[in-house]
Amino acid sequence: MFGIFLDIETNGLNTKKHKIIEIAYKIVNILTGQIIESFETIIYQPFESWEQSSPQSLTVNGFSWNEVKTGMATETAADTIKDSFKRWHIKRGKAVFICQNPSFDRGFFNQLIDVDVQEELNWPYHWLDLASMYWMHSIAKGEYYPWETGISKNQIAKVFHLPPEQMPHKAMNGVKHLLLCYHTIIGFPKELS
Repeated sequence: MFGIFLDIETNGLNTKKHKIIEIAYKIVNILTGQIIESFETIIYQPFESWEQSSPQSLTVNGFSWNEVKTGMATETAADTIKDSFKRWHIKRGKAVFICQNPSFDRGFFNQLIDVDVQEELNWPYHWLDLASMYWMHSIAKGEYYPWETGISKNQIAKVFHLPPEQMPHKAMNGVKHLLLCYHTIIGFPKELS
């Protein structure tokens, strides 16, 4: 079973108005923790899309127009991801997406690769989130409750004495931090030493 640990940066929060400007993921063997493949790229957006940017989002991720205008074309990024998933036989029932906030990431991922195309390729439709995993862990442990500690990735990291995600937020930094948190909370049952 593979986990596609994925993070996306955008120029705002509204999928009807804003666009994906960076994507990164690591395909990981969920049993052993072995990283099978990594991918990251900035995604080109036309200036008309950039003009719609939310200043708050750009403060968080630190992107500038000069970076975005030199990014990879949307079609090229989509083809690269399709090739990557094909190479590793990423299919429903054999892989899941794992994100900090899948309701956000999935909406913007769908801008890159249409839902109908994902269906044709039989890609996973399960998008799991770290916050729910942490929620169950903290309830089961009974020492603290998730609503007391908070469920943002940085708040979760703090509970486990892990460093916060590097700022400004970049997609691959988000993936690495997500993996660190996942490894600490859930672990890999047959982890390679």
